[in-house]
Amino acid sequence: MILCIGNVLTADELAHITEKLNAAKFIDGKTTAGWHARLVKNNTQLPKGSPVLEEVRSLINTALNRNRLFQMAARPKRIHPLLISRYDMGMAYGTHTDDALMNRQNQVMRSDLSFTLFLNSPDTYEGGELVIETAQGEQDYKLPSGAMIVYPSSTLHRVETVTSGVRLAAISWIQSLIRDSQEREILFDLDTARQSLFEQYGKTQEFDLLSKTHANLLRKWAEC
Repeated sequence: MILCIGNVLTADELAHITEKLNAAKFIDGKTTAGWHARLVKNNTQLPKGSPVLEEVRSLINTALNRNRLFQMAARPKRIHPLLISRYDMGMAYGTHTDDALMNRQNQVMRSDLSFTLFLNSPDTYEGGELVIETAQGEQDYKLPSGAMIVYPSSTLHRVETVTSGVRLAAISWIQSLIRDSQEREILFDLDTARQSLFEQYGKTQEFDLLSKTHANLLRKWAEC
């Protein structure tokens, strides 16, 4: 499942992040790529240990924790520390797949889902689309500032060349409590349906049955 989520960050949060990033120093992004991805990665990112990186990470993590749609869709068990990437004119990230296993604070985590959170308006740069290869063909995404896309880490994907302006984004990877993507989608659909039912009719017998089924499937499938 590929899911786009709007307004993850508020306008004030975006303005604060943009101000910090405009004054920050970025380094070569190849330092955090796998050995094969380094061959096609051409961008810059905030360096590890940067005070700006820690501040921006904290703001975004708070936003992710409060976003109900993200929590429903991803069911995060672990989230890799965020990377903040910058693409200037001529930069791109060629076709690659994300590493299956990643180091998170000296602990190995599995990457089930990847996400890109767009930090500046698509009107401020040309190119820079995130292109994901799917069974239905290539799909490209260039979302408004503050919006994010969550997609399977198992896909081949790329970032097209930025031909003018600057593209800023936060990226990370998620190990989900629900490893199987089909099971995650079933739980997401059930949760969406029961919440919609509650909003329309309140706590009904049908809502209770859907809640019971959702809870029991979560117990069955979750890897805690």
